[in-house]
Amino acid sequence: MQSRAQQLRLRLGKVGQRLVELVEPPAVRLAARRVELGLAGGLTALFVVAGGLSLKVALFGLAAAAALAAIWPSPDRPAIAGARVAAQSASDAQRLWRMVVDAVPEPAVALNAAARIVHANRLAEEQFGTRRQGGHIASMSRDPGLLAAVEEALDEGQARTVELHGRVPVERRLLAILVPLDPSASQLRDAPALLITFRDLSEQDRLARMRADFVANASHELRTPLAYLKGSVETLQGNAKDDAAARASFLKTMGEQAERMTRLVDDLLSLSRVEMREYLPPSGEAELGAVLADVIETLEPLAQRAGVALSLSCEDGPAMVRGDYDELAQVFQNLVQNAIKYGRSGGKVEVRLATQPAPAVQPLRYRVDVIDDGRGIAPQHLPRLTERFYRVNVAASREAGGTGLGLAIVKHILNRHRGELLIASRLGHGSTFSVVLPGVPA
Repeated sequence: MQSRAQQLRLRLGKVGQRLVELVEPPAVRLAARRVELGLAGGLTALFVVAGGLSLKVALFGLAAAAALAAIWPSPDRPAIAGARVAAQSASDAQRLWRMVVDAVPEPAVALNAAARIVHANRLAEEQFGTRRQGGHIASMSRDPGLLAAVEEALDEGQARTVELHGRVPVERRLLAILVPLDPSASQLRDAPALLITFRDLSEQDRLARMRADFVANASHELRTPLAYLKGSVETLQGNAKDDAAARASFLKTMGEQAERMTRLVDDLLSLSRVEMREYLPPSGEAELGAVLADVIETLEPLAQRAGVALSLSCEDGPAMVRGDYDELAQVFQNLVQNAIKYGRSGGKVEVRLATQPAPAVQPLRYRVDVIDDGRGIAPQHLPRLTERFYRVNVAASREAGGTGLGLAIVKHILNRHRGELLIASRLGHGSTFSVVLPGVPA
């Protein structure tokens, strides 16, 4: 026999079930009894036509039947509820895997079992176009290696990797990684069966080439003065050992080449140091007028030896920028020194500091122009001047003591200071190197 507590729990359980049935949406109950309601409506219409039932009574009966059907729980309520839950679960699962594909930090596309694209993240749309949804993977790439890998991955359920080489619009190398997904859902039209991610190796290749070129150029630049030093030592140890004039000449050459090597090593170390700190913005402040005055004072003897008139003009008031004083001095020293070295003998070099004209909504910026009246630079050389070891005239640069690293150092220092380097030049009309730096409001 059941205890009173058990009987109470049973009754409460029935009440709870009844309440659940009562709150079931009426539309669901009506949909479940559409056959019965249709049959009742047909019989009612037959009675009305046959004259056995008045129209008012028939309409009242139909309304009562519909109300009863909407109130009374449907016998197949669990099946309807289960179908509704299953549909909601499928929708949630689809939303979840799409979010996962969108979160992949590389271009990614999901394919169904027919190798058609069911979803692509933003990076993939930017790289391959936005009108790929629903199309075959061949509409995105016709690379035979990729298409074969897709077919094998779908058939065998094994991961694959394949390299893609493109030349339009620019040359690039991609690594495609294919990973099969849940095979149980692969028969559904919109279910993902294969995920493909694309890793761009072009930047990696470019950096590797840059490192190789840098080592090769540095080795070449060091090899030349070392060859001079070695040859001079061998000569002094041999035939010119007792020749005072030859000894003086060779010692002079050795000193020049040793100084050249010292400059090159110093510039290499400086460039390496600047590149390591390029991502760290400076925390201090510097006054550009004071920086330029120190640079002009330091380079005045060099300008006098070259017969070049050096001048500085600044606006009234301090020009404060957020920056490292020594690094900014290095920037302007390199630019002014280049203007003196490669300018016209007996010419002039002007350094001008002014506020950069800008709309009121833009932040304060200062501009420093280093202007020479030398021979100028041909237009094809201008985009490459800040490359390491790039020279317009190799012989003239080496003769003037240049290492080919000065403007590369300038570029990286300005990158750290969030500044810009602008270059304007015309053959026969001199050159202007301009530095634009963000200012610090007073």
